[in-house]
Amino acid sequence: SFEGRVEVYHDGKWGTICDDQWDDRDAEVVCRQLGLSGKPKALSWAHYGQGSGPILLDEVECSGNELSLDQCKKSDWGQQNCDHIEDAGVSCDPFTGTDLAQLHAASLPPTSHSLLSRLTGGRSPHEGRVEVYYNGDWGTVCDDGWTDLSAQVVCRQLGFR
Repeated sequence: SFEGRVEVYHDGKWGTICDDQWDDRDAEVVCRQLGLSGKPKALSWAHYGQGSGPILLDEVECSGNELSLDQCKKSDWGQQNCDHIEDAGVSCDPFTGTDLAQLHAASLPPTSHSLLSRLTGGRSPHEGRVEVYYNGDWGTVCDDGWTDLSAQVVCRQLGFR
């Protein structure tokens, strides 16, 4: 998936990031760190739901050029003054401005943030025609505007690298 709540792993545990100072420059670094090249957008106020466990980072202020969040200005690990209602999120949407983005928005209930997809008709489970689940049925995806980036997103969504 190319969007969700941002969680980081530090000192043997996963935790969330507080949205204080969180902006699109921070989202750009997260997208880059995850290998996603879509349009970065920062989301605040637990847009993708509240996490649980520790809030590990606060006051993250990236310039947007860093390769990872570790290189950004931020509070010390675990030093924060937030609740999970302030969990930070990002969208690295590779389909911005395409028909598939409209399909994604139209086909999902407002509380859902992932597009169900599958591969069918291939010689192995690792190849085939891309299908998406919409209005209770599986259907194909038109190849107009389909790029290698589109294929990479589907592969990541299906758990392939």
